[in-house]
Amino acid sequence: MIDLTSLNDLQKEAVMHKNGPCLVIAGAGSGKTKVLTTRIANLIENGVDSYHILAITFTNKAAKEMKERINKIVLDNDAFVGTFHSFGMRIIRENVLKLGMSRNFTILDSDDVLSLIKKILKEKGYDVKEVSPSYIRNRISFIKNEMLTNAEIEKFFQTDMEKIAYEVYLEYNLRLKQNNSVDFDDLLRLPVLLFQNNPDVLEHYQDKYQYILIDEYQDTNEVQYKLVKLLAKKYQNLFVVGDPDQSIYQFRGANYKNILNFEKDYPNAKVVSLEDNYRSTKMILDAANSVIKNNKERKEKNLRSHHGEGLKIKYMRAYDEKNEISLVISEINKLLLEGYQKKDIAVFYRTNAQARVVEEQFLKANIPYKVVGSYYFYARKEIKDLICYLRLILNTNDNVSLERVINVPKRGIGTTSINKLAALATQEDKSMFDVLSSSKEMEFKNLILDLQKVALSSSLTELVDAVLEKSGMKQELENDPSLEAELRLDNLMEFRSITASYEETTGSVDLGDFLEEISLVADISEHKETDDVVTLMTMHSAKGLEFKVVFLVGMEEGLFPHQNSFNEEDGIEEERRLCYVAITRAKERLYLLNAKSRMIYGQINRNMPSRFIEEIDSNLIEKEFEENHEKVVRKEEMYTDEDVNYNIGDVVMHTIYGRGVVVGVDKTLVTIAFSKQYGIRKLMKNHKSIKKSG
Repeated sequence: MIDLTSLNDLQKEAVMHKNGPCLVIAGAGSGKTKVLTTRIANLIENGVDSYHILAITFTNKAAKEMKERINKIVLDNDAFVGTFHSFGMRIIRENVLKLGMSRNFTILDSDDVLSLIKKILKEKGYDVKEVSPSYIRNRISFIKNEMLTNAEIEKFFQTDMEKIAYEVYLEYNLRLKQNNSVDFDDLLRLPVLLFQNNPDVLEHYQDKYQYILIDEYQDTNEVQYKLVKLLAKKYQNLFVVGDPDQSIYQFRGANYKNILNFEKDYPNAKVVSLEDNYRSTKMILDAANSVIKNNKERKEKNLRSHHGEGLKIKYMRAYDEKNEISLVISEINKLLLEGYQKKDIAVFYRTNAQARVVEEQFLKANIPYKVVGSYYFYARKEIKDLICYLRLILNTNDNVSLERVINVPKRGIGTTSINKLAALATQEDKSMFDVLSSSKEMEFKNLILDLQKVALSSSLTELVDAVLEKSGMKQELENDPSLEAELRLDNLMEFRSITASYEETTGSVDLGDFLEEISLVADISEHKETDDVVTLMTMHSAKGLEFKVVFLVGMEEGLFPHQNSFNEEDGIEEERRLCYVAITRAKERLYLLNAKSRMIYGQINRNMPSRFIEEIDSNLIEKEFEENHEKVVRKEEMYTDEDVNYNIGDVVMHTIYGRGVVVGVDKTLVTIAFSKQYGIRKLMKNHKSIKKSG
């Protein structure tokens, strides 16, 4: 028997709903994940076969959390819980022949897509300096996510750049088919096309997934909306959870009106509004409510706190961007003395451009931090090279992967040779792999064929070892004494941990399954995180997270709300929703900061305080600044005024590299040979980090 005693009355009402459409407006911190997981368990307990349940989330992290919660309540259930993309992947794999592909298809990531677009542009005679490949990629993604027909594209794509995008789009899709590949947008688009063109296939999945649950429904785009609507049409057992006030991904194609129009799509829908917040204090929630009530396009609700009154929100105004972060650091140090841990604290900013100053100031203050979104393991060059080797081993028709690694490490097959191969492959209607013929090309071809044999009889970890050894990637890095090479080799070795963990977790050594698994991991928050550090991130990255203490920096007109929103339809409302999301991440303390002047993109701007600060009731805010206070910050001197003379053979000490010997001297530079770990370095002669030894 499922225990419902921990649910409030409205949560219980949502959980107990069984048949027919249901919309749950779930305010920030209102326990929506608990409602979703408990409802799934309740359906199973009330006679619904778990095989008939489909639960869709937006991130792998959310899907994993939901699975774990469900499995604790109902053991050995067969409910599908995953992201839109992983569900789309399943549909494609189960109907791959109907879609005109072979079973060993591969998925191109965003970098692979960009490479292919650049190649097509060059072939068509366009200069990539004049026609942005990123713009073309975004237009192609827009076409696919909006599911535009060729006639619609021809009608709406009127500018010269849009016409080029359409031209590239047609060729791009042709190349994907030739390569037996799909991109991420296809993982959603192809299932919708499959269902639209094959009523029998659609009915099969409608009968299979009779109960559908969608998390974060306000973030669905057009293709996701169509996919859900097709699947739910027969039984109408669609249970969606979301909050239009937290729709902040319009720039990605999300349409918050999907949730606002739910009752029009399903007139008999039950609506439950969850307004009890179990995360933040009353002061923080009242601030969020007073901001978001200024939006017109929303469903009325008012969050109520279960954590008492709390402290007032601190508003601090600095004289420049460096002083702003020094104020943050000063407050953090006070909080640490009060007993807070660094991991309890987050600093949010509107744009990535603000991160540089934050990092610099934190480094100087010796405060450990992590920047969410700044480093992505799978985007490392050496890791992408390794993955492309694995993709080519799986699917030799994958021309994109072949072009990336045929000369990695360098084996004398340059750009000219690759272009000739591509032309020959197109002429003969074959893959580039099939037309390899010169001695160097055949050497590479035999390497891949040899590795395919290894893949047949080895674990994934053993295959990775074989790729690194036989390709020469490992040897090349071992022969390079630089620190960069050492770090790159460390990254490749870390990849072995990923395959070993995958094997241990799943018991599978299937290369195709493994590549699918890692291709679906796209969020930095899903990787291993360090322990006690302050978190720095954009406000968009903060969605779904919570911290005891939150600092919102750069609260200025033109920065937040961003100047791009001033002339856009619904722009300010989208920014206000972002502010609402940022505020409601805070559990106990919230700080708002801005600066009188700020340098961004090399220019000094003087901005008015953000309108969102004015929208917060004044009795909720405690101001902590003097309007006329100015201060001069002394620039840290990193160079001495002395004219230090070095001679070849002099022994020096460096603060980072340690002991070294001078091997070269010119007017302003000194060349020093350090230990094998650091190698030979050229440094400024009068830098404070170098001193003569003895």
